[in-house]
Amino acid sequence: MKSSVLTRYRVMAYVTAVMLLILSTCMVFKYGFDMGEDVTFVVSQTHGILYIVYLVFAFDLGSKARWPLGKLLWILLSGTIPLAAFFVERKVVREVGPLIAGSAPAVAEA
Repeated sequence: MKSSVLTRYRVMAYVTAVMLLILSTCMVFKYGFDMGEDVTFVVSQTHGILYIVYLVFAFDLGSKARWPLGKLLWILLSGTIPLAAFFVERKVVREVGPLIAGSAPAVAEA
């Protein structure tokens, strides 16, 4: 497996998690203080699009790592739970890192 697959997943996991935190904050302002309705709309639409990209990259990584369906579903859903994607991303990197290191071609020393 190429390291770029993991890198794409990691970037989208962080972006999705940060956007979800921003969206949660916007929702508090919208419904708690009755302000920022336009900002909430834009942030929610942006998070939705980025979450779809996250789903594609996470599914790609999961299929290459041959994860069982339950694990893959948990990782796909972690983009919808505030703060979960940060913890899930760290766990995924620990598990997939050795797979990438094991498939790296040998480098000749000069």
